[in-house]
This record gives sequence, C-alpha cells and structure tokens, in this order.
Amino acid sequence: MKALIAGAGRLGTQIAQVLAAAHNDVTLIDLDDDRIAELDGRLPVRLVAGDACEPNILEHAGAHTTDLVIATTGNDEDNLVISLLAKRQFAVPRVAARVNDAENTWLFDQQWGVDTAVPAATPLISLIEEATGATDTVALLRLSKAGVDVIETAITPQSHAVGCTLAEITLPAGSVIATIIRTGQPTVPSPEMRLRPGDELLVVSHSATEQEIHAAFQ
Repeated sequence: MKALIAGAGRLGTQIAQVLAAAHNDVTLIDLDDDRIAELDGRLPVRLVAGDACEPNILEHAGAHTTDLVIATTGNDEDNLVISLLAKRQFAVPRVAARVNDAENTWLFDQQWGVDTAVPAATPLISLIEEATGATDTVALLRLSKAGVDVIETAITPQSHAVGCTLAEITLPAGSVIATIIRTGQPTVPSPEMRLRPGDELLVVSHSATEQEIHAAFQ
C-alpha cells in the first residue's frame, strides 16, 4: 500500500514508522524544511518538504498513485484542505484526517473528502486502525517487539495460489495472514476469501523465513 502523510509532527512521524514497519510505501510531507532535514536518514520513508495544501506539492509527493492520505497537521483548516484535494483532485481511495478542535468535528465529512475523521485524543494504534481499515495488521504489528516479522508477498497470474481460498493455503507453523491489500484497499482476511492476481498479503510469523512464506503462495 502507498500512503501519504501530511504533517511530520510527533503523530505523523509515529504513523509513518508503523506503516513503514509493515512494508508499506510511505511518503511524509511537512512545511518545515528543518523538520524534514531532522528526520532525513532516521525514517525508512520518502520525505518531502512543502505545503501539503498546495496541489503541486501533493502531486510531487505522489498523490496521483497513493492509496491512502492521512492529514495529521495541527491545523484543522489545513487538514480539511488536504483531504478535499486528495479526494477531489487526486481521487485518493481512502482519506483520514485528524480533528484538533472537537468543535470542528462536524466539518470532517465526505463533503470535505474525509472518509475517516479521528479526534486528536485518539491513541496512535486506534488512529492507524481507523485510517487503514486493517485492524488485524496493526494489532499484530505490536508483536514486532517480541521478534515477530511482518512479511509481504504478492499473488501473480502464475502463482499456484490463484483461485484458492485462504483456508486451502498451508502456511508455515507460527504464521498468520494479517491482511490482504486488494485494488489498493486493505481487507481483513476470511477463510472463504479467494486469492486473485494482484493481491498483496501481509503475513505475520515468529519463525518462518521470507522464502518459506513466498513458497506457500508461489
């Protein structure tokens, strides 16, 4: 999944770290050149200096091909403008925005391009779950501190798993499919779900190698 985060404050930076840990393609934008310079080399994400309220900056950051935009600036007006541009001008499939002032919550709706409005007091993990729609993935990412790996694999037209249900796939011991990204949208997997070419899977495992996970699907 490609994610674009506007606002490199504490919240935006933490979201970028978690999404990047799940091997997502993450871009982080901030108006403050010094903040971008400070983060350079510290995060496994693409950094863009500029005003995310400007269409040309969003375009430069890859908004035309991104799957998810999260507006996390400390200014509600900016978050609304970013959301509206993302949805209306760049047709981003999923847009989430932080609500800093509770009195402005009523503005954060689909008329402003916001799919998910998240109050500022919402815990980080809950915010990412709401934004991505991938509750299981984010919850399982918490296990990474205990030596659990998140491994990504893709289904190609040549994969032997094409057309199989998840129940028919034999995974290495200690592994579980956390989410399936289909047409850019994270989906909570179910046993009867059939795999299609183009599906991207995030598999959580505490013992299997990347090669073993790939072999289960390819």
